[in-house]
Amino acid sequence: MADFFRITLLQTVNVIELALPQSLDVVEFDRLNESMKTLLNGKAAGQWVIDFTSVSYIGSAMLGLIVNIRQQVKTAGGKLVLCGMSPRLAEIFRMCSMERLFTITKTRADAIKTLSR
Repeated sequence: MADFFRITLLQTVNVIELALPQSLDVVEFDRLNESMKTLLNGKAAGQWVIDFTSVSYIGSAMLGLIVNIRQQVKTAGGKLVLCGMSPRLAEIFRMCSMERLFTITKTRADAIKTLSR
């Protein structure tokens, strides 16, 4: 699963850098979903950034996973900011009205600044 994302701690912010292929099969998606649940388990109250810099496309299942992550973080009292979206990816989020659910910044640095407010 380390192939699909990398996590780093910058100051007090957990940064999840996604590196997804154009498509995930069901088994790969299930493994990614479980890995994300495990990652957030007990830590969702923290500050989180999901960086999409290395992602060119996400489908509906992945959008659902991102919404689930948001809910887990929000329920635990944490904060989540998305960043690094390509114009294509930003358009997918807009078409699905997802930009209303998330704080989205251009860069990782902007995301971390947003969380420190």
